[in-house]
Parts: sequence; structure tokens; C-alpha cells
Amino acid sequence: MTEFGYFLSCEEHTPSELVEQARMAEQAGFTSLWISDHYHPWNSNQGQSPFVWSVIGALSQAVSLPVETAVTCPIMRMHPAVVAQAAATSAVQLGGRFRLGIGTGEALNEHILGDAWPEAPVRLEMLEEAVQVMRRLFTGDQISHRGKYYTVENARLFTVPDGPVPIDVSAFGPQAAELAGRVGDGLITMAPDTAAIERFRRSGGGTKPVAAGLKVCWDTDAAEAVRTAHRLWPNAHLPGELAQVLPTPRHFEQASELVTPDRVEANLTCGDDVDAHVAAVKEYVDAGFDTVYINQIGKDQQGFFDFYRTKVLSQLGT
Repeated sequence: MTEFGYFLSCEEHTPSELVEQARMAEQAGFTSLWISDHYHPWNSNQGQSPFVWSVIGALSQAVSLPVETAVTCPIMRMHPAVVAQAAATSAVQLGGRFRLGIGTGEALNEHILGDAWPEAPVRLEMLEEAVQVMRRLFTGDQISHRGKYYTVENARLFTVPDGPVPIDVSAFGPQAAELAGRVGDGLITMAPDTAAIERFRRSGGGTKPVAAGLKVCWDTDAAEAVRTAHRLWPNAHLPGELAQVLPTPRHFEQASELVTPDRVEANLTCGDDVDAHVAAVKEYVDAGFDTVYINQIGKDQQGFFDFYRTKVLSQLGT
């Protein structure tokens, strides 16, 4: 049976707001948490971007839900050896209820140190080597590694959980789905994409878990919900690889001028129509996802949680 988690958006909210949302999610009946890992928001209207590992520490003390990053990029801005330490500590704090979601990232966050932004095939190679480094470090053994992209010398994690931290790989294309199947403990994506699931499973994923994220904008005024979603998340409706290559929030704002409110309304569930929200989530259930993480766009988080607790989750079999 599909489970339903809540997707915490670091791009929109302060650390204290994220912790309070996690509490509300647990009370509303959501069974797990995703949390985004960004250096920048996508645009200035979103307006936040706290350091995710600090927030995860706070979450470990505030709720009993499992937590996963969705997703961390361990290939540039942070070396995989440092990500491994952060993930291992998070797993200890959460009593083993932590999964590390990883992906090849976006220039928006990863170019900040001045490094060249590699092409997608190179980033996939880097990600695969990063996984090798992190898995070795999760053992608690001292390791040295000299690979094509990374060097690690005499490194050992002294604070480690009882078992290895599960690593789920984000995939938005065939090559990434195959990599996820080959090296990951699960698959992450953001669309009800049965082809990605099938490719993941054929490539070695087998029966490993597959999870997806879904954004909605609940409001009793559907037109206001569309305006809110268009103001805060027009970038979600940009085509192609723009999300991976644009380097600053300002560039996303410029590109998002091409996104109309009508396009947002056509592609995002907005308002308080129960059937529309249930149908949006069921697309992912029917596609075969084990967990669907839902994110509410905007400030009215309590209204969203009350709505999903009383009217939506019960129709989804929870």
C-alpha cells in the first residue's frame, strides 16, 4: 500500500517554520518527511534557504517521522566525504530513520565555488564515484580513495549508525534511472513516470522502494491558489534542462516570465476540490510509487494539513 509523506520546502520557509510543519504533518497522519537541500531558492519570492543539516538535527528532536533529503548533491559544493559525515550523524540522531536522497544537482546551487558546471553524463559519473566513497565511509572503517574525481585520505567516520545509511538516487532521465537501479537503494523522482520505475527495476532496482514528490496549492479560493503558485513556483513549469543549468535566482525569474498563470492552473492542483487533490495523488499511486511526498505551496500550511487530514488522506486508504 502506498504511504504518504510531507515534502518540506527549504526554499520557502525558515528553519522554525519547517520544524513546525513537520509537527503538523505528523499530527495530520503523514508518515515520513522529505526536505529539500539548496544553497539558493529558485527565486527571490521564495526567499529562504537554510542549511538542511541543521534543520534535520532540529527535526530529529521534534518528530518521530523518518526523514530524507530530496535531494542532496554530493559532487561539487560538498565533497562526498563531508556529505557522508552529515548523513551518518543525521542517521544517528534519527535512530536510523534517515535516508540520503542524492542527485546530480543544479548549477543554481553547485556553481557557487566557481567550479565549471559539468555536462550531465559527467555529473552522473561523479555521482557514481561519490556513492562508492560514501558507502565505504558508512562502514566506520578508515579509508583512502584516489579516483577520477575525488581523493580521500585516511578518513574515518567515528559517529555512524548501526547499519549503512540507505542512498536513494534521483532520476529525471533514462541514464539516471539506470544509475539509480545499479547503485541506489531506491529511486526518487517528481512525476508519475511508470517508465522510470520500470527502467530502475530492470537495471538492478528490483523491489527497492520508489518515491515521488508532488506540489499542490490548497486554498479555499482557487484563483488565489493559482496566483500563489504562479508567484512562488513558476520555475516548476519551465521546460527541458533549464532547472539544471541556470545559475542564479535572477535567471530563473527571467525565464519564468514565460510561464503564465493559465499554465500553472493547467499543470498544478490548486484550490480545495477534494476530488482534484485525490486524483492528483492517485496518479502516483496508480503509477506504482511506494511513497508519495506532497508539498503545500504558500503560507497556509495549517489549512492544508487540516484539509488533507479530514478530507484527502482518508480517501487514499490511510
